[in-house]
Amino acid sequence: MSDTPLPQPLLEDHELERLDEFLDSERVDPDALDLVSAHGFLVALAVAPREVDTASWVAELFHGEPEFADADEHGEILGLLEKLRGSAIETLEQGGLPELPFEPTLDGLPPEETPIGDWCAGFMEAVFLDEAAWFEQDEETVAALLLPFMALSGLFDDEPDMADMVADTARLEPLVGQLPDLVLDLYLHYRVPPETPKPMPRKKKPAGRGKGKPGHKR
Repeated sequence: MSDTPLPQPLLEDHELERLDEFLDSERVDPDALDLVSAHGFLVALAVAPREVDTASWVAELFHGEPEFADADEHGEILGLLEKLRGSAIETLEQGGLPELPFEPTLDGLPPEETPIGDWCAGFMEAVFLDEAAWFEQDEETVAALLLPFMALSGLFDDEPDMADMVADTARLEPLVGQLPDLVLDLYLHYRVPPETPKPMPRKKKPAGRGKGKPGHKR
């Protein structure tokens, strides 16, 4: 038996369908995040090293204020978004992996043409909201952990350092399956204090008579 935990769904199917229906409606700005991008965005907010103000991330997700039918719908939709983020926090806190809303394969397609690219782009949008905080602690490690998200997002294709990597779909394919584990690794990076080296014990001197000490006489 494998010790790898099974990914946990962050919302029920009918809740995801309700969010999808609303985010895909004409009452939401055309530039707002769709369901898959919003899922990545909210998972990143769950991972984030510090809390982002709700008004800020809601405005970013919707690119403004949607036309809610009434106060009930406003509460319902924001409640589902908060529930998704909260479920991600709870899952990661218990050492679990979040279930991602796509099949973990590119099928030879460029990432930006797949839901994988959309999800990673949404994840990175949340990173950009408070980028300084993400890289404040051990920038090199965080950059390495975020590299697959960046490469798969399609947002960095023009970066010279990324060009060769993103052009090779076969090289990107293995990264897709690593995403849930990388999410957990990032979460733990910000919440588990680094191990401090244990002090080396001083070497004990061999037992014997010290200099100048009289011997024991019978």
